Amino acid sequence: MRRLEVFREEILAAISLGTFDYSATFPDSKRAELFKPQAALTISSRLNKWLDRKERHLKASTYDTYRRAILQLKTGLGDITIADIKKKDMRAWCETKTCSNKAIANLTSVLRAALQDAVDDELIDSNPLSDFRFRRAEAPKETEDVDPFTAEEQLAILSALNGQHRNLIQFSFWTGLRPSEAIALEWTDIDFIKGVVQIKRAKTFHARKPETTKTRAGLREVKLLQPALAAIDDQKHHTFLDGRHVFKNPNTSKPWTGDRQIRKFWGWALKRAGVRYRNPYQTRHTYASMMLTAGESLPWISRQMGHSSVIMTTKAYARFIKDSLPDAGNKAVELFAEKRT
Repeated sequence: MRRLEVFREEILAAISLGTFDYSATFPDSKRAELFKPQAALTISSRLNKWLDRKERHLKASTYDTYRRAILQLKTGLGDITIADIKKKDMRAWCETKTCSNKAIANLTSVLRAALQDAVDDELIDSNPLSDFRFRRAEAPKETEDVDPFTAEEQLAILSALNGQHRNLIQFSFWTGLRPSEAIALEWTDIDFIKGVVQIKRAKTFHARKPETTKTRAGLREVKLLQPALAAIDDQKHHTFLDGRHVFKNPNTSKPWTGDRQIRKFWGWALKRAGVRYRNPYQTRHTYASMMLTAGESLPWISRQMGHSSVIMTTKAYARFIKDSLPDAGNKAVELFAEKRT
């Protein structure tokens, strides 16, 4: 008891002298951060705190996206304290950025979330960026994100490849899987009797091991069309006896470490085929455009793609839908239009 009394007297003395440091005296206290010197409550420190809290809930790729965003925010705004950050500071920083409005919005959302975290911890009374929005006039994009390969280009690309490289790309063209989903496939995911493949996981560059798919709708069953099934049948000669991963890097005989790794042989193949470069993700867009142009059911295509709704599919591929059925509407004309003699 005497030790506690002495401890109390020391604290009271430090308070009277203005030298008391709560966080140093009670480092394990949940309220320690409330009493830190204001200099410690900077944007930089708060962003780090927020990311540490989020890490165990995030996929590796998402964590890396946030990490890179935070690096940018800390460079321009890191020294400002969370109590002093103003909308004008954020607007001035946004004006210095040369990236798109969407990219700036993504950066802003990260800082807004970190500041809201500080509000929840009762470090500041309100979030100064709660309703902050930044937008400037932007010129229209010269190219669209959806840039599929024509039938001739597909043939040229596949002709430039062989073995496991060809099997992976042919399979991708005819299933619409994301590259990260294709390289995470295991032989137990394939039902040869039903002719389908179960999409359960994805493998990105930053993930140490395969993670769940991008969205809940991404957990899906994809029909194996004949060209995709042919690629899988040939792939059996390479990896089936291993009993696990369907696609492996033939240069290492090990599973692909991430979708970025595919770009190395992909770029070489397109150059050899004389095809204008687009990234490997365009194999997915190519699948969607082929299905729509052939007049396949929109709801079916949406499910195959793992989209959350038909609206999402329509928004992404509207220009292919309008050309998919040249005679669309004629059946209604035949049934309901007034008969003319």
